[in-house]
Amino acid sequence: MKTVGFPISQKSNEKRRCILPQHINNIKNKNAIFIEKGYGEVLGFSDADYIQAGVQVVSQEEVLSKDIICDAKIGDAAYLKDLNNQTIFGWVHAVQNRTITDILIDNKITAYAWEDMFESGRHTFWRNNEIAGEAAVMHAYTLFGLFPYDTKVALIGRGNIARGALKILTFMGADVTIYDRKTEKLFQKELEQFDVIVNAILWDTSRKDHIIYREDLQRMKKGAMIIDISCDRNGGIETCIPTSMTDPTYEVDGVLHYAVDHTPSIFYKTISASLSEEVSKTIDSLIEDRPNNVLIDAQIFVDGEIKDQRIKEFQNR
Repeated sequence: MKTVGFPISQKSNEKRRCILPQHINNIKNKNAIFIEKGYGEVLGFSDADYIQAGVQVVSQEEVLSKDIICDAKIGDAAYLKDLNNQTIFGWVHAVQNRTITDILIDNKITAYAWEDMFESGRHTFWRNNEIAGEAAVMHAYTLFGLFPYDTKVALIGRGNIARGALKILTFMGADVTIYDRKTEKLFQKELEQFDVIVNAILWDTSRKDHIIYREDLQRMKKGAMIIDISCDRNGGIETCIPTSMTDPTYEVDGVLHYAVDHTPSIFYKTISASLSEEVSKTIDSLIEDRPNNVLIDAQIFVDGEIKDQRIKEFQNR
């Protein structure tokens, strides 16, 4: 049997939590769960609520000593470099990040990546992606100065993120044209028509090109905005640099860029409930060291050895 620690995220303005008291009932091995003191305060839950639910509340140091560490933004955690021969469970995003990969190799970490968990073809954490699209559009427009109904929008993508973005854009009356990988060239031809471009395509790291190059910004409408929800640095959008909640936008050649990389945290209460429900269904499999096929397919490192071919290819460039 393995133990699981749930630390408070160290990422700035990250308020999502991975387990809530109401879902602990779904967990068989409650005695193996260790929650950091103050974990639920941001959501209105006290340490007593967690203790009453049947888990242990301890210091951060003790939480980080457990066999498995569950943290939504674990790939961004400062403590990651201090873990050794442990398992991490959360969004890792190692495919495009050599620094994370090197830490996992050097410290012999086993990693289950939430971004690679799929059940019957649907992403396990699909709701988080949908909320990412919803939240990014809502937040970005408050910084843009125009209501969506005053804008013509290009939405690139048809996945969960794009669906969330489309929901808000449509509800708020924006004039939306949807593009995908098959119609990238058409989008590039029609680029100058739009006030706002929303990128919701996860970038293929093997690609060397971009959907929007820096020189393309000259063709865009004066004062236009790019909302890059995918936030792949120099990916689909060549000028993309991931930003933060406290400094969410920057301007390049007169085009406003919004690239906050954890927008679901804006609506942290809504998304925490969704994350907690999914984690509570899965965590016993990790505690009992009997990962199901969904987890096995999402295992990108085992004891520091790379299992994900995409990471190997990225490392060898």
